[in-house]
Amino acid sequence: MTPPPPAVGSFAALGHREYRRLWVGGLAVFFAVMAQNIARAWLALELTGSNTGLGGVLMGFGLVMLVATPFGGVAADRLSKRFVLLVATALLGISSGVIGVATVLDAVEYWMLIAASGLQALAFALYGPARMAFISELLPDETVGNGIVLGQMGSEASRVVGPAVAGLMIATLADGTAAVFLGSAALCGVSAVLCLTLPPGNAIEGRPARSVLGEIGDGVRYVRRHDALRLLVLTSLGAVILGFPYVAFLPTLADEIFDVGSGGYGLMSAVSAAGAVVAALLTARTASPTRQVRDLGRAGLLFGVAILALGATPWFPLALAILAGAGAGSLWFQTTNQSLLLSIGSFEYHGRIQSLVMLGFSGFGIAALPIGAIADAVGLRTTFAAMGAIVVLISVVYMRRSPTAIGPSLRTMEPPI
Repeated sequence: MTPPPPAVGSFAALGHREYRRLWVGGLAVFFAVMAQNIARAWLALELTGSNTGLGGVLMGFGLVMLVATPFGGVAADRLSKRFVLLVATALLGISSGVIGVATVLDAVEYWMLIAASGLQALAFALYGPARMAFISELLPDETVGNGIVLGQMGSEASRVVGPAVAGLMIATLADGTAAVFLGSAALCGVSAVLCLTLPPGNAIEGRPARSVLGEIGDGVRYVRRHDALRLLVLTSLGAVILGFPYVAFLPTLADEIFDVGSGGYGLMSAVSAAGAVVAALLTARTASPTRQVRDLGRAGLLFGVAILALGATPWFPLALAILAGAGAGSLWFQTTNQSLLLSIGSFEYHGRIQSLVMLGFSGFGIAALPIGAIADAVGLRTTFAAMGAIVVLISVVYMRRSPTAIGPSLRTMEPPI
């Protein structure tokens, strides 16, 4: 399979009405999910007062997502994508609304946060692959590549902008935490309405009848057979699992190390968002897969070095600058990786390829608990330094292997198994 041709303009795909509805609906969902993740982390810190408590909430997310994500990929390839998106959006809205009401009534307990995190993970495992696989059906061939980039730009920017807004709401509103949860539920409602206006997005006709587990196995074997896909998936899994948990511990960094409280926490999230927005705009203008292969390694290095430096800096203003780099690096890394995977991989495997990559976010949730325990034992600064060094190492290994593993795949791909 050859890469899709470059798009006419950086935002060409948004000129197509149905794609634009999918994009806006996805933006609302991802913004809601990432915003309530921050509110849940802050609430967990208030209820437990420990990094282990923060990690426990993420672990609830990670365990459910680990099990559910492969099935979400199969659902995206077998069922109506519109139906899958609607079910996922409803689950997200319910999980957020219940916690919001419980917070208003001052009845929220720690176990509720874990349960809501698990329900959100189930919904996210369904939503992510279906949304990404839908892009190829809603756009003409010449703008599919641009649609992939814009879809990732929106979701990855929300990964940083959502926490920034949530942090500011928590810092400035009397009931900021509840407002984040209830606002997230409302955004999910908006996304559900937009989903209803989309075409069904049915599976490809004539697919051989296979069991769900059989289709999951087909997807794993397809990725394993192709050096390029295997390297991209493994690089993403490693960097996300061992690097992304830094976000979970920003409340501790703000409250205990820099002593800036919730206001400083909101500011930290905001500067990360600023870096991510710049990276998103640059990513939207990137059309060459060959350049993206190089950019992925550079993005990983930027991300890893930023986490390492965040653990070393003693000054809050410098930490803000470093967080801008971390936000830019994380978004740049994920956007580039996802674009390459969907450019190289076969269309009929898009949902399952996406589900494999999303396993990294379940792994990052699971890893957050032991990382939190390590941080409680040896200190958050030392833990950040170790996390950043590992991400740098993963990026270096990728850069050494990518010319031979990915280069040939940009010119030709074997037919799917």
